[in-house]
Amino acid sequence: MTQNARNQNTKDHDAGDHTLDDGETIGALTKSFGLTARTIRYYEDQGLLAPARTGGQRVYGPADRARLALICRGKRLGFTIAEIRDFLELYHAEDGQIEQMRYLVNRGRSRIAALELQLRDVQDTLTDLKDMVETAAGHLRRHGITEGIAS
Repeated sequence: MTQNARNQNTKDHDAGDHTLDDGETIGALTKSFGLTARTIRYYEDQGLLAPARTGGQRVYGPADRARLALICRGKRLGFTIAEIRDFLELYHAEDGQIEQMRYLVNRGRSRIAALELQLRDVQDTLTDLKDMVETAAGHLRRHGITEGIAS
């Protein structure tokens, strides 16, 4: 069997969606989390996940599932892969929970500040756009045009 055939066989085998005695396949995780296998492999490449392997097949245990849930939550909240990696690595520190929580508080506050700034910018843009639309609609109404300018 050629190397390409072996790689394709591994990819096909990994894509199964069943649960194994000691964990889950990548296919099962893709369905559970709504991710692609490529995304999960990317997280592995970035050092965020390190599933066990059984005969070349990835086997994701409960700890991998928990880490993936944290990764997904971090991404949803706007954290970078590097920030998520830093957070996950702190878990293994001697005082892991304390440092992990301290890091989360600091990064979380920074993220909140950035999002609040973005929200203000969006609100300002919406206000400007509404004013512009209302000015144009008023101009059209003053000229007797009401068709196509629903309120």
